[in-house]
Amino acid sequence: MKAEILRLLRETDGYVSGQELCNKFGVSRTAVWKAINQLKEAGYEIEAAQNRGYHLLSVPDRMDETELSSIRQTEWAGCETYYFDCIDSTNTKAKELAEDGHPTGTFVVADQQTAGKGRRGRSWDSLPGTGIYMTLLLKPDINPNNASMLTLVAAIATANAIHRVTDAQALIKWPNDVVINGKKICGILTEMSAQFDYINHIVIGIGINVHNESFPEELADRASSLLMECGKRFHRADLIEAFLEEFERTYASYLQTEDLTGLQNEYNSLLVNMGRQVRVLDPKEPFEGKAMGITNRGELIVDTWESRKMVSSGEVSVRGIYGYV
Repeated sequence: MKAEILRLLRETDGYVSGQELCNKFGVSRTAVWKAINQLKEAGYEIEAAQNRGYHLLSVPDRMDETELSSIRQTEWAGCETYYFDCIDSTNTKAKELAEDGHPTGTFVVADQQTAGKGRRGRSWDSLPGTGIYMTLLLKPDINPNNASMLTLVAAIATANAIHRVTDAQALIKWPNDVVINGKKICGILTEMSAQFDYINHIVIGIGINVHNESFPEELADRASSLLMECGKRFHRADLIEAFLEEFERTYASYLQTEDLTGLQNEYNSLLVNMGRQVRVLDPKEPFEGKAMGITNRGELIVDTWESRKMVSSGEVSVRGIYGYV
């Protein structure tokens, strides 16, 4: 009921009477009063005026179940939400929920991770109150060989969500880092459980640096936060909701063809590598060339002096990005 009361307060310019809340939710005035007090204790500034009711003045930077439910506009993404102040890994928790039978759209979010991880097993450090650590659970009926493209689907959704909320130009460094002003703001890690030609589940984990004020010296030249790049703070729940809405759209496009045909142009328009000199750190033989966008399978097209190559995995450095000059 707290989430529904909060939603109603958000949608109303003026006051909502206590009696209206009682009638709408079929509860007593005491129950409404308790719910309002719980919201106040959680940091919501709610004005109570005699004979007028309640009026929402301001909201705190929260991203728990109540807050996210009160602003949710999605059809299925975030259908079940689990929030944790601190957790080892949202991906790990999402996989546990998948094994327990929870549906597509189940969403895990945390204020802090103690065992977060990025690509190639790298650690993803987190501090409380600074970032978004979230994982979306999917159970798609698709060929497992096509699942890797979902990372790029999530990258488009994340970049668009950040732009929607912050108005900053969020771009994608192939395949799935989101950057602003040439510095990494967000990382994405997709993990899959499959058997032969059947997918049990996929979890897409996303970490966004939001309120970080600084980074260790070894990361300062390539990592940043929304606060550092935009000069202001944002409500993290707004970013989460924007991502879930954007992901529903990009995922629907992906499912139509099980590839990136419907998203290829959009991805290329966000690609910071586009038309730029890149160095591909191929384990067999590194090479350089110009990035020409992606194929409908998510491969990076690189034109070298001798041929056109399709890069499906590995590390890619871009001139002027992450220290590659």
